[in-house]
Amino acid sequence: MADLSQIKSDRQVDARAMACPGPLLEAKKAIGGVAVGQTLEILSGDKGSREDIPAWCAKTGHQYLGFLEKDGYDSLYLVRKK
Repeated sequence: MADLSQIKSDRQVDARAMACPGPLLEAKKAIGGVAVGQTLEILSGDKGSREDIPAWCAKTGHQYLGFLEKDGYDSLYLVRKK
């Protein structure tokens, strides 16, 4: 497992003010903005994202790296695979 605290994302999406399914929808929109192999970071204040984003990655073939809990929100990391 990668040390998530050392990851430098290629693109960051701030969805902290959004309720479910906002962060997931923002991830779906943003994934096209990073190249295959690059890392997307989603900032989310919605705890449901911890399940929604990995499930979406599994369904779409992207690699979910995990999340870091920060000051009242999560940083979720994924790598575009296609």
